Amino acid sequence: MEVTLYSIAKKERSIYDPLYKELIKMSSRFAKVNDVEIFGKNVTKAHTIGEEAAKQAYTESLEPYLNRGYSIALHPDGKLIDSFEFSKLLSDKMSVQFYIGGAFGFEDAFLRRCDKVISLSPLTMSHKIAKAVLLEQIYRGFTILNNHPYHK
Repeated sequence: MEVTLYSIAKKERSIYDPLYKELIKMSSRFAKVNDVEIFGKNVTKAHTIGEEAAKQAYTESLEPYLNRGYSIALHPDGKLIDSFEFSKLLSDKMSVQFYIGGAFGFEDAFLRRCDKVISLSPLTMSHKIAKAVLLEQIYRGFTILNNHPYHK
């Protein structure tokens, strides 16, 4: 199985990088996990114009990666699920893609093209924190599916 996280983020060193790497390594016994950060000039320019332009730039940046497997967008208005329901998103699939938007979320048209739209929490969090939470839930989901004691 392959899991890929696509996020609107500048490729820069972060204090979270060791945590991301550790969680990806922990998950590697269950699946190959890829972390792809995308932040083009169109996103930078769109942020200076406004929210709708930014959302459109996110869609343009991530759209080429849609439909490469089961697609899940993280969005504030998405469905809140627990870890057991999250684990079912990983079950019986060859490829799962997660999409973490930028500061303004996603256009409705992008969300409609995804197989599932979820929210990690009613709290607002930075994309870096959201990625850490998502990676931990991916690992937790795999441990649930494989009856590993980590979840307990």
